[in-house]
Amino acid sequence: MFQVPSFFLIVFVGLLALGFLILFFRFFGLWLRALLSGAYVGMGKLIGMWLRHVTPGTIVDSRIMLTKAGINVDSDMLETHFLARGDVYKVSRSLVAANKANIPLPFQRAAAIDLAGRDVYEAVRTSVNPKVIDCPDSSKGKTTIDAVAKDGIQLRVKARVTVRANIERLVGGATEETIIARVGEGIVTTIGSSESYKTVLENPDNISKTVLKKGLDAGTAFEILSIDIADIDVGENVGAKLQADQADADKRRFQAEAEKRRAVALAQEQEMIAKVQENRAKVVLAEAEIPLAIAEAFKNGHVGVMDYYRLKNIQADTDMRTSIGGSSGSAGQVGTPGTPTPPATTGR
Repeated sequence: MFQVPSFFLIVFVGLLALGFLILFFRFFGLWLRALLSGAYVGMGKLIGMWLRHVTPGTIVDSRIMLTKAGINVDSDMLETHFLARGDVYKVSRSLVAANKANIPLPFQRAAAIDLAGRDVYEAVRTSVNPKVIDCPDSSKGKTTIDAVAKDGIQLRVKARVTVRANIERLVGGATEETIIARVGEGIVTTIGSSESYKTVLENPDNISKTVLKKGLDAGTAFEILSIDIADIDVGENVGAKLQADQADADKRRFQAEAEKRRAVALAQEQEMIAKVQENRAKVVLAEAEIPLAIAEAFKNGHVGVMDYYRLKNIQADTDMRTSIGGSSGSAGQVGTPGTPTPPATTGR
């Protein structure tokens, strides 16, 4: 009665053995290749990689490449980097390239650079073969760096910066955009402190020397080797343009002030005319009171008839002298021209 369980047990063991046999033949090629290359990876590790959704071929190929280059990196470290979504093959290539170029680059640093989003293989290549960066970056839409010297002349500069990747500062270091911005700032500062644009044109290498002294590669992932001025052109006379604009603004301001003073003067003139008319009216009113005063004096007995005639005679003499003086003044330019001459009257 124990035959049925024994049959199922035999079938189970057979299926299990068949499964292991299939897995063995599936990974036998990788295992044999790693064994013959001196980069041994156990069959159990290969099966474990497959179960953990790791591509065994990538790990084996990377380990073989590192082993042949004399770099000992355990397969567990490669697998860990693969599970962290890193590029195992690119990191392995960068380690081999750094080893051939005698650049110290441990696996941990290369993996950190790769996980930080940087191209670690390109960084190693840049360390061996320096890279040239155009300043400014023409892809951003600007082709020259514009700066103005102290004499007001604008200069347009194109520069080329030769950099080499700094592996130690690649993680957390600033990128190429920072280098371009710092170099552009240094060029603008150097030209702006120059007394004349002619000085800059005569010695453009002074710009490179001054900018290099500022240590612009501090905190970046690169080391600046040289800054070369590729082209320098004379632009506009910005100083003269600004002075012309300032003069035009001053002109408009002075015109506005003159119009203001003119308006004030016209207002004062009209005010004086009004006051003159007001005083003339007062004079007319005062003169109108004279006959009334004379009549009142007659009525009260303060003035007699003879006194009145003597007053009329004096008035007539005065009018005659005024008439004579006015006519002689218009002939000899004496007196006030245009003064009306009242008719002379005598009371005799």
